[in-house]
Amino acid sequence: MKRNVILGMLASTAIFMSCSHDKVTASYQVIPLPQEITAKDGNGAFALTDRTVIIYPSGNEALKSNAELLAGYISQLTGHKLKVTDTPSDENAIVLLDNLDASSPEAYTLDVTPTLITINGTTAAGNFYGIQTLRKSIPEKGDHDVEFPAVNISDSPRFAYRGAMLDVSRHFFPVDSVKKFIDMLALHNINRFHWHLSEDQGWRIEIKSRPRLAEIASKRKGTCVGHDFSTSDSIPYGGFYTQDEAREIVKYASDRHITVIPEIDMPGHMVAALSAYPELGCTGGPYEVWQRWGVSEDLLCAGNDKAYEFIDDVLSEIVDIFPSEYIHVGGDECPKVRWENCPKCQAKIRELRLKDDAKGSAEQKLQSYFMHHASDFLTSRGRKMIGWDETLEGGLAPGAIVMSWRGEEGAKEAARQGHDAIMTPTGYMYFDYYQTLDREGEPDAIGGYVPVEKVYSFNPTPDDMTDEEKKHILGVQANLWTEYIPEYSQVEYMELPRMAALAEVQWTDPSKKDYKNFTHRVPQLAEHYKANGYRYATHIFNVNGTLTPNPETGTIDAVFSTVDDAPVYYTLDGSEPNVSSTLYEKPVQLTQSGTIKAVAIRKGGASKIFADSVTFNKATGRAITMSQEPHSRYRAEGATTLVNGKYGTTAFTAGGWLGFNGSDLDAVVDLGSQVDVKNVAVRTLVDHPNWILDAESIEVGVSEDGKKYTTMASEKYSPDPQNTPSEIRIHNFDFSPVKARYVKIVAKSVKQMPSWEGRARIGDPAFMFVDEIIVD
Repeated sequence: MKRNVILGMLASTAIFMSCSHDKVTASYQVIPLPQEITAKDGNGAFALTDRTVIIYPSGNEALKSNAELLAGYISQLTGHKLKVTDTPSDENAIVLLDNLDASSPEAYTLDVTPTLITINGTTAAGNFYGIQTLRKSIPEKGDHDVEFPAVNISDSPRFAYRGAMLDVSRHFFPVDSVKKFIDMLALHNINRFHWHLSEDQGWRIEIKSRPRLAEIASKRKGTCVGHDFSTSDSIPYGGFYTQDEAREIVKYASDRHITVIPEIDMPGHMVAALSAYPELGCTGGPYEVWQRWGVSEDLLCAGNDKAYEFIDDVLSEIVDIFPSEYIHVGGDECPKVRWENCPKCQAKIRELRLKDDAKGSAEQKLQSYFMHHASDFLTSRGRKMIGWDETLEGGLAPGAIVMSWRGEEGAKEAARQGHDAIMTPTGYMYFDYYQTLDREGEPDAIGGYVPVEKVYSFNPTPDDMTDEEKKHILGVQANLWTEYIPEYSQVEYMELPRMAALAEVQWTDPSKKDYKNFTHRVPQLAEHYKANGYRYATHIFNVNGTLTPNPETGTIDAVFSTVDDAPVYYTLDGSEPNVSSTLYEKPVQLTQSGTIKAVAIRKGGASKIFADSVTFNKATGRAITMSQEPHSRYRAEGATTLVNGKYGTTAFTAGGWLGFNGSDLDAVVDLGSQVDVKNVAVRTLVDHPNWILDAESIEVGVSEDGKKYTTMASEKYSPDPQNTPSEIRIHNFDFSPVKARYVKIVAKSVKQMPSWEGRARIGDPAFMFVDEIIVD
């Protein structure tokens, strides 16, 4: 009797302890947003406590692994250490299944009742994504119980390929860091880890048949300092993964239903390999692992049989380590200077009867031959080749997949040819670009500008593709190149929360995407970033806004916004707002006068204030026409970009520039009436690492009627030397005052890259960027 009393007291104590936890309510407004969320009104909620169990089918090892991961997630977020078991139960349990009848292998349903949570996937992978939704629905980390409202969620991904690339060649990250990266992918429903393992600056994977790759090619004598490629810190740097470590990472990723796709870049980006095996290059060396960034002219000799043996040896061990269907073999940024002057390569060209024609040069076709060899080898091992979009040049290998990074055109062309493609354009998916225009306090980056909203706006299947062509778009991938990312914490900062926007592009049906709604869901996901100790950027939480000239009303439209729709205080003189400043509640209009700078801050404070300005001149807000179109990637707001009073920054992808490539700026500004004109200025951008050169020439003309123009000034410019720093230039043209209504500007672009630009191909034009025409 006494024993029963004691047991009863213990049971009462256990119940009291369980009930003593704080409670939080789950929210299914997660990222990526599921396709269908149906609330069960009036059905109560499931209470997750420390007595809840996780059940998997007996003998199902994949779901057992899922269950153990789920138990770990719940322990981290709530402090509850739930029992994982294969013993069935019909109450207070989370039940995992993988027998869902659905067309997608990654589909799942999540059904919540007051007694059970059931996650059923088409496969264990689908079940895992249901687990991620359940996990992310817990609003915050703490010692608490969780109430899950009764619901039925039915979900599946838009794309089968959902990727993220990490470059470990420029900077090396140890195994534990790579595993953290994989965990970050799992949180965002990403299922492909593209692992960039070889570069001019370091070879990072052990190849047992070629031991000098680990001994020599994995180390460099130093690293250039910042963006000055002529410097070196003279600090030895290196690192590589053993094959056992690589297999460990493959297994770790596989447990989280992520496939590791290795990349061995060829035939270019091989200086590190050549330092170990100089006989494989066109000159025979000596070579040294690069300490600078950029693109080297040295590459594997395509006329040397030993180079093909090297590739076979390397790929043979790569396919043994990595079971992925796809193997990435690069093919990008491969200058042909060495091949053009190499007797062996030229002999190979003659042997293969390769000729220059409209489809490409003989050397481009030699690269195609090289890539065909790699593709044929992979095919013989039951694998498929992925290459960057340069592999289109000279002809794709049968079955090759194109990864389109230089915009979307590579993927479109591959699809037109019946090849599969993966979208990863720089303007949307390069996470090594800055994520804010306010670079003060930001870690150094390669340049460019890709904010969260830009990532979210990406459409991987453009409207100008046919339905049949769209079927060839396997999915979307974001890339992180690490020239300027020496620490792993910076990897996280550059990825997050842009990876959240990427996840929604990859997973959610476009009809359900809404950026404002997305921003309301980011704070809950940020709680999971905190729970995992991730370092993430907070720019998305700042005040956003724009000033736009309105020539019809003679005013400036000012629009401010915040993630949480909080009111905004603003000033117009550039001073920092405070509670005595004007409270913004709706768009306001500001009278044009000189330069107006608006500064705003969220009511209650914000981590950063927003600032914008417009500088007026006689062309600001006026009508403008162009006879030639800018490049499809750099159209900004069209011709009005040139007269909006907004000056672009050195971030050429920020949307403030028009980029011309193979075409010229030929624009006419209508000043509205005849006025005195005595000066015209044109702003251009120079950024050699991104193939942006200054204008070759600029001519200014004026007209009273828009038909007959008088040339007032013109100038031709000498080509810049290779080491010209990136900068914004203002081309000023002064002349005697003249009455004119129309001003015409013709700025001609450089039609062929100079010889010092190793990435240039025959006939390749340079980019010319223009952001403003100023008339006084």
